[in-house]
Amino acid sequence: MVVYSFYIFDRHADCIYKRRWASPANSTTARLPKSSSQAYINGTAGNRPTLSAEDDAKLVFGTVFSLRNMVRKLGGEDDRWAGFLSVCWKAMIYQTADVDPTYSFLSYRTSQYKLHFYETPTNTKFVMLTDTKSGSMRIALQQIYVNCYVEYVVKNPLSPVEHPGGIGVDNELFEASLEQFVDRVLNTS
Repeated sequence: MVVYSFYIFDRHADCIYKRRWASPANSTTARLPKSSSQAYINGTAGNRPTLSAEDDAKLVFGTVFSLRNMVRKLGGEDDRWAGFLSVCWKAMIYQTADVDPTYSFLSYRTSQYKLHFYETPTNTKFVMLTDTKSGSMRIALQQIYVNCYVEYVVKNPLSPVEHPGGIGVDNELFEASLEQFVDRVLNTS
């Protein structure tokens, strides 16, 4: 499995962390769409304009926000309660407090990448883009939240509680632990 990129969005929809690993040129198993890659418009290949990293983050958040709201509205009560009971069961087994009855959107896949989504009880959103062959990354995103983000960002007294104006996570220990987690756990499987 190949991890392409990772984003963290706060509850105010600001991207507070973004990291890119593999690019499609380096990966032969799958290709992630880049802003400068070719797109087919009306059957002919055309070049898309290059987007900045900030614009990419906004597009990712907009996609996640729209899909999450659509799933919540179209899913109905059965979806909502099935997810709630599943999370309650996991909370009892793993003794976690991550019980959110509205988390029914987990991932979506295109022909070139798979987007995985995890939302914490504080509405912090974790998004990871991987190759299409990867399985569910919900547990991996939850581990990144608990073992990396909470441990090195939330518990850090020097780290701001809020990130006004998109001021991001600037913590070397968090970045090192995230890099280690992705290299050892995710990219080797």
